Amino acid sequence: MKKTGLWACILLLAACTIKKMPETPTGIELKKSSFAELNGFNQDDFKDAANAFSLSCQAIKNKPKLLEKSQIKIDPEAYLKVCGRFENQDFSDPTDFKAFVMQNFEPYLVVYNGTPQGKFTAYYEAELRASRKKHGKYQYPIYGRPYDLIEINLKDFDETLPDKRILGRVQNNKLVPYLTRGEIEKNGLDAPVILWGDDKVDIFLMQIQGSAVALLDDGASVRISYADNNGHRFVGIGGLLLKKGLLKKGEASMDKIRDWLKKNPEIAEVNMNENPRFIFHKISDATGPIGALGVPLTAGRSLAVDTDFVPLSSLLWLETVEPSGKPLQKLVSAQDIGAAIKGAVRGDYFWGHGESALLQAGKMNAEGQFYILMPRK
Repeated sequence: MKKTGLWACILLLAACTIKKMPETPTGIELKKSSFAELNGFNQDDFKDAANAFSLSCQAIKNKPKLLEKSQIKIDPEAYLKVCGRFENQDFSDPTDFKAFVMQNFEPYLVVYNGTPQGKFTAYYEAELRASRKKHGKYQYPIYGRPYDLIEINLKDFDETLPDKRILGRVQNNKLVPYLTRGEIEKNGLDAPVILWGDDKVDIFLMQIQGSAVALLDDGASVRISYADNNGHRFVGIGGLLLKKGLLKKGEASMDKIRDWLKKNPEIAEVNMNENPRFIFHKISDATGPIGALGVPLTAGRSLAVDTDFVPLSSLLWLETVEPSGKPLQKLVSAQDIGAAIKGAVRGDYFWGHGESALLQAGKMNAEGQFYILMPRK
């Protein structure tokens, strides 16, 4: 490959990207509050909250600039000082961590364009059956990161260009968009196969959730984590099926979507391929699914956010409702992102692993609000 061809491609791509870059959203307001104003604060048992915060502290030591990249910015030095105080204390009693939070943080209600209300959904860690070898019913590849997937960031070439990650592949000395889901399903791709699954729908749902636990045919189990994506936009399967009238309103929970896809395999494949986004995976020995912050997610304590607005590792007080209507009010850590999680007051709550988590996460779609906890000066 000629370097001149690739450089020309990058410069052309940069020029096009600059023209198409949307204006930076405005309208964020942080309203200083008190812990007394946080609904349900005294009822939260804070179980596992210290563990989630500890993982965030470990990650942010190596990536302190993440705290300053979003529209809401946190002073890295102040945050790391709090982490330092945290490491020198024993939080085996969750109520001690609650006191620590009150002593070291101040809550601010996040308001966007005049309203604190936003949308909150949930996700879970999927489960599927797989084998290390292709045989019998195990015919569907679970791909690792492709060998020909290229990543560039415009800012690496020119400080004046946007800090934007772009994924593609080289074809005829040009950087072009990577293969879509439909193209991959039809022709395969140049990538390692980490496992072979027995069901296309289960693999598709794993891609939506980002990770899964694979129950292997040899009796073992392994965790499959997110490795990368093909750079294409995400199209939600639930909304697609509703729009086409293949599902009725009220039937778009994840468990019902899964059942419909499995009962209608031929139509299902056509509709699944209308989501051009494709996720690549890797085998992980982590204690939980790995989020965008690079740490294992904690069930009930991790939240996916839009990092255009909210920085990863930040502590948030979440106020929304469960699918049953029961209040969901608890301390969570911003540790993940999602293709569909867009907006200042927008979150995806990590429910946990397995079928029970699926039944809860798949039905959650509620209004709510959150407070961001800033280190006290």
